[in-house]
Amino acid sequence: MIRHFLDLDQIEPNALRQILDQARQIKANPEDFRGLNGQTIALIFEKPSTRTRVSFEVGIRQLGGEAVVLTGAEMQLGRGETIGDTARVMSRFVDMMMIRTGDPHKLDELAAGATIPVINGLTNATHPCQVMADIMTVEERVGPAKGRTIAWVGDGENNVLNSLIQASAAFGFQLRIACPAELGPSRERITLAQAKGARISVGEDARQAVAEADAVVTDTWVSMHNTDAAHRHALLEPYRVNASLMQLAPPHAIFLHCLPAHRGEEVTDEVIDSAQSAVWDEAENRLHVQKAIMLWCLEHEDK
Repeated sequence: MIRHFLDLDQIEPNALRQILDQARQIKANPEDFRGLNGQTIALIFEKPSTRTRVSFEVGIRQLGGEAVVLTGAEMQLGRGETIGDTARVMSRFVDMMMIRTGDPHKLDELAAGATIPVINGLTNATHPCQVMADIMTVEERVGPAKGRTIAWVGDGENNVLNSLIQASAAFGFQLRIACPAELGPSRERITLAQAKGARISVGEDARQAVAEADAVVTDTWVSMHNTDAAHRHALLEPYRVNASLMQLAPPHAIFLHCLPAHRGEEVTDEVIDSAQSAVWDEAENRLHVQKAIMLWCLEHEDK
């Protein structure tokens, strides 16, 4: 059976735990892991990227593989040639694909047509690789995720938040969401997670959300696909993570941001540069987590 890594709610919790455990082992002893053994991985970018591109490319090299980096424009992905046909062709050339795209349906169509593993490097809907790195960082800094409280402050329509919602069921942490009513998260997504045991609350008060939180997480107020920047800034102004807000969380609480950060907007310098900030560890952990994801995907691939 092909092991795709598409969304966290499509993978068994014990498999996600296995990936995180291996990511920790890789981080501790990277020279012990060369599992790609000359295999070739295609990295497809329909959206620009710094952390995803560099961490995947470096990770593939360190695992002994080769990376082929393509843009959507170069491939005419979904234009002229169907995504399913693209998947079939790419499956004859490479051993695995990672795609970073806007439309989540493109990801699903690529995986449906592929005979090799496909990894979700980001869509407008979810960002599972990022959230795996987030959970790894929480566990490094404050202990096991199970039973912890993570507060999300800001845009409730965000793709990182959507993956956090899925992760809350898989890893057993409480998720408190503080966002404007107009930018609330998908009720359907929350209901699905709660049906799997997730403990999620949604409100408009950031102060309540961060109280007793072990981690405070936010992201940019205007994502690459948003077109209503001025309106979103007005709505999200009360959700800036500043020192006053962080002081409401326990002293051991960490601050997380997937980056790039817009300093002075969703987070202030005094928070992102503080001792509570774990954003640089979080960015580094993208490398270790993605190496573990690639090894997991290829472990039982049908040839």
